[in-house]
Amino acid sequence: MKEYVLKSNDFLVSQTDSKGIILFANDDFCKVAGYTLEELVGKPHNVVRHPDMPKAAFKDLWATIKSDKVWTGYVKNRSKDGGFYWVYATIFPMYDEVRREKVYLSCRRKPSAKEIETAQELYKTLR
Repeated sequence: MKEYVLKSNDFLVSQTDSKGIILFANDDFCKVAGYTLEELVGKPHNVVRHPDMPKAAFKDLWATIKSDKVWTGYVKNRSKDGGFYWVYATIFPMYDEVRREKVYLSCRRKPSAKEIETAQELYKTLR
């Protein structure tokens, strides 16, 4: 599988509803993940979930944001072509006045090689 290494100015943004369904994705997210906006909107965000990611990481992510706290962490994602890319993600829970529901805004940037290495070692210990 081919790795896409984010550029230092790549900034991936997406918004989901309370069930993780994509409501919005910016151009950088579409470009890096290899999907068009139309292919992403309405799909579960886990469309980019890489099988190497431990379930425990997402269990912690959801428990954190559902309790109205900000979650940060390193995530290995899968692109449409089967490749992968690493991000440092910050996910913000918010209340959308228009939709009248909780939504989540995810902002992702390039992690350093050392940060990826540390995350990989940690993830080997999780299920």
